[in-house]
Amino acid sequence: MITMERSALYRCYVSAASDPRTEPATEIGTGPAIETGGERASAPGGRERTRQRVIDATIGLLEREGRDAVTTRAVAVAAGLQPPAIYRLFGDKEGLLDAVAEYGFATFLAAKHVDPDPADPIDDLRAGWDLAVEFGLEHPALYAVMYGEPTRSASPAFRAGLEILRGRVRRLAAGGWLKVDEELAVMIIHATGRGAVLSWLSLPEEGRDPALLAALREAMVGAVTSSEPAVQDAGPDGAARALRAALPEQTVLSGAERQLLGEWLDRLAAQG
Repeated sequence: MITMERSALYRCYVSAASDPRTEPATEIGTGPAIETGGERASAPGGRERTRQRVIDATIGLLEREGRDAVTTRAVAVAAGLQPPAIYRLFGDKEGLLDAVAEYGFATFLAAKHVDPDPADPIDDLRAGWDLAVEFGLEHPALYAVMYGEPTRSASPAFRAGLEILRGRVRRLAAGGWLKVDEELAVMIIHATGRGAVLSWLSLPEEGRDPALLAALREAMVGAVTSSEPAVQDAGPDGAARALRAALPEQTVLSGAERQLLGEWLDRLAAQG
C-alpha cells in the first residue's frame, strides 16, 4: 500500500535551512580554511559537514520553492555562507545539483530492505516497486533532480540500488518465475516505476486515483513474471532461465565451461 504521508525518512534528511542571522558565517577568500557558524572547514570532518549543510539547504529550497529557486546566492543565504563557498565546495551549480542527486540516491538506498530469501519473491518485487514510487511521490522536486539528467545514472548510489533490483530479478529467475531476460526485466521494472511517478505528478490533485498506481504495478508484474514457476512447464525456456541465474554460483565447471553453457542457456531462454 503506497502512503501519501511524509515518511520518517524524509524528516531525517531534509533539515531546516540554517538562519544566517543566528549562525554567522565568514568566508576567507583565498585561505585554506572556511569558518561556518564557528566551525572551521579545515578541521577534521569540517568540510564534509559544511557540504552537508549546503546540501540540506538546497533540498529545503527544492521542496519548498522548486528548482527555479535554487540559485547559488539563495543556497548560500539559506546555508549561512557567502556565495564563493558554493563554488569552492561544488565547482558550480551543476556540481551542487549532482551532489544533491547523489545524496538523494544514497538516502533512498538506505531505505531499501533486502531480504535474501523472501517467502514470496513476487510480493517482494511489488514491495520494492512500491517503495521506489512512494519515494518519488513524497519528494517530487528532489526526484526530478535525481532523474533529470541521464548522466546521473553513473552515481555510485544509483548503481548500488540497481544491483539490489538485479538481485530481486535474479531470485525470480532462479525460482523459474521470470518470463523475460533478466536485464530486460530490470529495465521494465525501473522504467515503469519512473513512469508511474511522472504520470501521477503530471495529474491535477483531484484527478489522482491510487488505482492508477496499483494498475501500473500489476502490469509490470504481469510483464516480467509468470503466474506459475516456468520450471514446472514442459518448455525449456523457463528451465534455461532458472539454470542461467544459478550458473555463476557453480564451481564444478571451469570458467570456460560456464561461459559456453551460459551462451547455450541464453539461446534456449530466447526461444520463449
